Amino acid sequence: MSGKKGILYCDGASKGNPGHSGIGIVLIIKGHKITLSEYIGLATNNIAEYKALLRGIYEAEKNGVRIIDIFTDSELMAKQIQGIYKVKSPNLENLYKEVISLLKGFEKYTIKHIPRDLNKEADSLANAALGKNQGIKGTK
Repeated sequence: MSGKKGILYCDGASKGNPGHSGIGIVLIIKGHKITLSEYIGLATNNIAEYKALLRGIYEAEKNGVRIIDIFTDSELMAKQIQGIYKVKSPNLENLYKEVISLLKGFEKYTIKHIPRDLNKEADSLANAALGKNQGIKGTK
């Protein structure tokens, strides 16, 4: 495999469940860091997690990444993408299908659940997105 490699940290935050939500991503490509913090409107925390992952995947594609290692503090999402858990929520089904479809376009991908303290920057960006739009601080 000779493709460009990227490392993606992603997180979603919601104030209320559902409530005002934000996403944060940190994408590292050859030592260069791209960060994004975006308000996504009203959503559940799980939807915010998936939207953060999707935004990160699109950013990786845009930057020519062909091999991607994904880190998230959402155990549910990581295990759903790995095929360990089934997607039971109709609200997540289309997001899950979109993620899987996009990931098939990479030469190789991994997704791993990590503790929140190892995902601090993406978490901070997701919560900052709430403050930019609503002047509120998010919670998990």
